[in-house]
Amino acid sequence: MDNAPRTPTFGLPGRHKETDLFYFTPEQLGILHNPKDLGAFQRYGGVQGLVEGLRTHRTSGLGGYVRQTAIALTLASRKSTARYDDADDIALIAQRRAVFKDNRLPTKKQTSFLSRVWMAYNDPVLFLLTAAAVVSLAIGLYQTFTTVHGVDNPPVEWVEGVAIITAIVIIVLVGSINDWEKSRQFKKLNEKQLERFGKVIRYGSARLIPGSDIVVGEVVLLEPGDIVPADGILLTGHNVMCDESSATGESELVNKAPGDDVFRALEERGEAHAGDPLPELDPFVLSGTKVLEGIGSFLVTATGTNSTYGKILAQVRESDDAEPTPLQDRLAVLAKYISRLGALIAVLFFLALFIRFLVGLRNDSRSSAEKGKNFIDIVIIALTVLVIAVPEGLPLAVVLSLAFATTRMLKDHNLVRQLKACETMGNATSVCSDKTGTLTENKMSVVVGTLGPGCCFAKNADQGARPIESASSDEVQSPLQFADALIDSTKTILRKSIALNTTAFESKNDSSAFVGSTTESALLTFARDYLGMGTVGKERASEHVAQLIPFSGVRKCMATVITLRGSPGTYRVFIKGAAEALLSKCTKTISNPCKETSNSVVDLTPEEREKLAAIIASYASQSLRVVSLVYRDVHMPDGKEAKQETEFALDYLLEDLVFLGAMGIHDPVRPGVRESITACTKAGVTVRMVTGDNLLTAQAIATECGMLSEGNMTMEGSQFRALSESEKKKVIPDLRVLARSTPDDKRQLVVLLKQMGEIVAVTGDGTNDASAMSAADVSFAMGIAGTEVAKQASSIILMTDDFTSIVKAIMWGRAVNDSVKKFLQFQITITVTSVLLAFVSGIADPGEQSVLTPVQLMWINLFQDTLAALALATDPPQPGVLDRKPEPRKAPLITASMWKTIIGQSIYQTAATLILYFAGPHLFAYETDTEIQQVDTLVFNTYVWLQIFNMYNSRQHDDTLNVFAGVFSNWLFMTVSLIMIGLQILIVFVGGPAFPVVPLTGVQWAVSLVLGLLTLAVGAALRFLPNGPLQAVINAVERRESASGPISLDSIAA
Repeated sequence: MDNAPRTPTFGLPGRHKETDLFYFTPEQLGILHNPKDLGAFQRYGGVQGLVEGLRTHRTSGLGGYVRQTAIALTLASRKSTARYDDADDIALIAQRRAVFKDNRLPTKKQTSFLSRVWMAYNDPVLFLLTAAAVVSLAIGLYQTFTTVHGVDNPPVEWVEGVAIITAIVIIVLVGSINDWEKSRQFKKLNEKQLERFGKVIRYGSARLIPGSDIVVGEVVLLEPGDIVPADGILLTGHNVMCDESSATGESELVNKAPGDDVFRALEERGEAHAGDPLPELDPFVLSGTKVLEGIGSFLVTATGTNSTYGKILAQVRESDDAEPTPLQDRLAVLAKYISRLGALIAVLFFLALFIRFLVGLRNDSRSSAEKGKNFIDIVIIALTVLVIAVPEGLPLAVVLSLAFATTRMLKDHNLVRQLKACETMGNATSVCSDKTGTLTENKMSVVVGTLGPGCCFAKNADQGARPIESASSDEVQSPLQFADALIDSTKTILRKSIALNTTAFESKNDSSAFVGSTTESALLTFARDYLGMGTVGKERASEHVAQLIPFSGVRKCMATVITLRGSPGTYRVFIKGAAEALLSKCTKTISNPCKETSNSVVDLTPEEREKLAAIIASYASQSLRVVSLVYRDVHMPDGKEAKQETEFALDYLLEDLVFLGAMGIHDPVRPGVRESITACTKAGVTVRMVTGDNLLTAQAIATECGMLSEGNMTMEGSQFRALSESEKKKVIPDLRVLARSTPDDKRQLVVLLKQMGEIVAVTGDGTNDASAMSAADVSFAMGIAGTEVAKQASSIILMTDDFTSIVKAIMWGRAVNDSVKKFLQFQITITVTSVLLAFVSGIADPGEQSVLTPVQLMWINLFQDTLAALALATDPPQPGVLDRKPEPRKAPLITASMWKTIIGQSIYQTAATLILYFAGPHLFAYETDTEIQQVDTLVFNTYVWLQIFNMYNSRQHDDTLNVFAGVFSNWLFMTVSLIMIGLQILIVFVGGPAFPVVPLTGVQWAVSLVLGLLTLAVGAALRFLPNGPLQAVINAVERRESASGPISLDSIAA
């Protein structure tokens, strides 16, 4: 293939294809990045060649191409079948999508429903049971067609085989449908998780668009924390550092160079050295990689499946099965040991029946077919006992509970990215929360401020601020009076310090709003309302920005360097950031701008410094975020020429600063936060504020939120860092506020809390928070204010950045653990009782027939594993779920209270059914054959009703007496209960030979229902029994097992 770009061809209307509009094909652009090819970049003419070839503009973006008028006229003059976004789409959006594809990434291939059916059926036990059922059906058909039947002997020998096969089909289908529904819900969550937005420049202005709408030729803006949405070439940038480990596997950060610089270097080295590598020059921006430092813009050259990340995803489009959670792993181990025990019982059961069958053959006068049918029945009942003993419902229960919880959590504005976080959050003991946007509303506005040491303003008290204490009331003006009193030169400096030193821009959907940091948006709004600022674009266009240094979490500030007009080699640096930190770097200030007629810079006296510090402290004590605006003029060192782009170090710029002003920004506490923190405290969860804000501001907010009480500590990050590890561990239990903290302070706090045995959740919004988030057990990223890097490092995304959503996550996490325990309690009870009943009755019966037939056992297995899982695993959090303390990390799955219920219910149910089986004919004085046949149906019916009522009993796994709490609000539980009741009634009345059953009398129905209802009474009585003795036995067994090594059932459950 010829890799040289084609020359554009424009001609007569109707004779040109869409690809003729661009110089390049997707294949040619793909050569640039996979692998990185500087030779191709040079052949294509560098950035200028790509910009012209893709019909775009390096600063105006799509729609800004210099020949756009000619293109628009050409497009308007021809009748094309192409789809346009609007009538005169000079950006060629529709054509770009048609030629280069959109930016939708390939998703993982979903497992088909038929594949899920096979996965549900792919079980050796089910294979054996199916084979036995087929043999039983064949023998039954043989008997049906070869035996003479009468009125009392209907031809129903084939029914049992059909019924067993039908039961297998139903079990497999129900399991597959549940699995498919779960997968569908997780797919929706994953699609929601992949929703991203990108900042692009179109038609000369910045705007925020969905990542899937980005097309080739787009100019995309980059900031720290962004995930690169598409492949491209860097246009402009300062110190852009990317983590490309997701694409290349290399962990070292890669410094990106602007494409023009790289192209210039390639051209200058000439053909003689064309083969020499240029290791330091990398203009290629790869999709899916992370921007960790610097800001810039890049030209998109490949999107979607043509991009680097898209190609990687296309190669791993496999199953959508998620990694098992810790709870699933623990249940899988428990299920394995229960299955082994059940298999042992099934084998013993088969051997006992088989030996009896062999012993009885000598005196057996039945036909060969009847003997063969008897042997197959023994095999079938033994295999059915094995099916009953295998608790395949345990993994299903946790999956259903997680699927239900994550779906409902999404309604509570929690997007779960990692399933294990959902269950882990339920036992969290410590939450390290950000302040801004999490505890507060993140709706910021400038309400108070000072310019220089004496010119102050404040909004009215009912607007969120009070007059500052350090200035007399006659010195404090309204913002409008303050702005009117400023001289033009001072107002200009203040306006430029806000408008130029920012990364925010106007929203296209709302002209009065800004997109970007809420702090910057508050300052821009103030500048627009009171300082005469036009659009941010116009303000920036009026000055040449030589360097932009993004916000530094360590230095707590950001800076913008502009060329000072009329002074060659001189630059003005605007800096904004932490008020007290920048004040300490200032040596000068502007004279009182509200009184002076000219703008002058004077030395900052100790008295003025102290006064400004008092003003800043006063603002902070009113729960305000305080931002200082400072500047300085710097000169290019001797011997160096003035440059369009500078590379000053931030530390060098943070010297000899001029104090311009300080702004107090109000961010109200979110409604419900105080109540949520109180609920956390009651639930045994300690909430700590870790913020970069001023200590006084943090203390004021913490007090307002109810986070501080007597004996609690607050400190700054610098104090925390100065402590030794042992000293930190001493203060951490009482520490509630860590202010002016760095991301590393947060990470150290999380690590130390985990070393102290805590289960830690942490919130983060910035790129540097990723290390702390990765160290935590559960990490929350801010959905609104969070960077893409923070979101990728998180396990749950707070879509509204609201702390109350964290409390909801704790509630749902506890609900997941509770649901699994409820089902575990029910599952073990029904497994023990059904296996014992089948075993004892089968051994005792002269004909080796269990009182529960294989078809009846399959029906019991259906609601044991699937229907009960649906009912018990979908209970929402109970009202008192936050009234108890978190469980330890290694707490056993089966508690003493649960063992008490399991043992007590098993004894009662086994005794009730065996008494009916053995003594029923004597108790009820049954003599006729019909009455004797009713005993077996009575046992079956009673057993099912015992399980139905025990399902209600299992809704509480502790000693709570009210098992009906919230039952009517769980429509799924009620629906499953009604289905089980309805089907059981239907089976008894019309089940006939298929199950096999006979109709029961009213008295027999009453016996079944009364014995079933007594399950609730037994459950209530068991809850009054003390847990202490049983807990002591469990502890003794655990100590013995830990010393000797063998695994016990309870240690497995742990």
